[in-house]
Amino acid sequence: MFVLYGATGDLARRMVLPAFFELAQHGLLPEDWRLIGSGRGERTDEEFVEHVRSALAEFGPDPDEGPWDDFAQRLRFAGGGFTADDPGQLLDAVATARKEIGDDAQLVHYLSLPPKAFTDYTRALGAHGLGEGARVVYEKPFGASPEGFRELDDLVHSVFDEEQVFRIDHFLGKEGTQDLHALRFANGLFEPMWSREHVAQVQIDVPEDLDVADRADFYDATGATLDMLVTHLFQVAAEVAMEPPVSFSADDILSARESVLANFRPLAPEDVVLGQFEGYRELDGVPDDSDTDTYVAARLFIDTGRWRGVPFLLRTGKRMAAKQQRVSLVLHRPKGPVNDVPANGNVVSLSLAGAGAVDIDVMAKKPGPDLAMAPARVSLDLSKIPGGEPLAPYVSLIHDVLIGDRSLFTTSEGLAQTWRALQPVLDARPEVHPYAPGSWGPAAANALTGEHGWLLGQTE
Repeated sequence: MFVLYGATGDLARRMVLPAFFELAQHGLLPEDWRLIGSGRGERTDEEFVEHVRSALAEFGPDPDEGPWDDFAQRLRFAGGGFTADDPGQLLDAVATARKEIGDDAQLVHYLSLPPKAFTDYTRALGAHGLGEGARVVYEKPFGASPEGFRELDDLVHSVFDEEQVFRIDHFLGKEGTQDLHALRFANGLFEPMWSREHVAQVQIDVPEDLDVADRADFYDATGATLDMLVTHLFQVAAEVAMEPPVSFSADDILSARESVLANFRPLAPEDVVLGQFEGYRELDGVPDDSDTDTYVAARLFIDTGRWRGVPFLLRTGKRMAAKQQRVSLVLHRPKGPVNDVPANGNVVSLSLAGAGAVDIDVMAKKPGPDLAMAPARVSLDLSKIPGGEPLAPYVSLIHDVLIGDRSLFTTSEGLAQTWRALQPVLDARPEVHPYAPGSWGPAAANALTGEHGWLLGQTE
């Protein structure tokens, strides 16, 4: 039984409901299930079914290309809101669903809500006895400050055990992010070079070309640092830097990721560059004097024996020159007779977009009579692996919730470590530099990368 809070909201419409229908298309839902939409307004079950069909028609997958009739008859709606004082129609809807599919049905709460609503809804779940034995999914950001994180975390743990909590980070659900494990641990070509002895720096670069016009109110209260750096980019850095887990079980992967996060060196303010694209303050819902960052670049160090001294360069921003999601390991120049290898002559790079891709930049002999070197690239499109059927991040993560696999979700301890690493920047926030829309961000960020420069943007 899946209860979707905020079922008529934008996130549910764009992401959660389409993901749930795609699970049905792939045959990945339980044999019998119910999805109960919870909202403040009053709707009949039939009206909610039409709402879901409209969402699928707009954002896909096409309801006519799947088991729509069977899917639709399992949808319910519980209106009247949901608070600690008044559960609206939800308790009755849950009781009815239990009679239909059995008292032992796994209950899943999905809070597809603005983060400011997490506190009230968590209290309500506890007040109405809906926490015992259930699983609960929280969207990010899970807290907007170290203090806010701790307060929310304490409240959540007063209602749920940690093992019941699934804090979603869709970057961890990407096929490309999971490809990091396979590339490194299943290939003797890469595992031996995955360390400071061979890697000069790591770049995790997620520029975006879109603006925030459709959610300016939310974004102005958050900014790039809280929306992307302390969540997605820190987690991807931990995925890159983790020690080999004992196994691929959820507990072992979580333990390996948390161990890395605990060794993040707190960011120095001088190692962080903030930016705001020109024209941002003219958007509806943005104050004329807003200093919210729409861009952040950071130089992070991870104090483990494997990575000590290797800079991890993290960058993301709105209204940049291109949209990319890429992890790149820049290798040291080789020692030997070839002394003209450029700084970025040897790079192993993974695209996190779609099903993922691997690009390897090497130096090769230029065809001809002389022993002259030239850069070359080898690319592997992972979507073309025979028999593959990639799942979108939300589809993959919701499936993991349904089967109880927490390996791709953030933990309380892990998030506490990311806030610890960010604290110096919050205490002494760097100035916010303007940058032109369609550019690669403030020029001040170029100094973070040393001789290598940002790989994205060098030739575009």
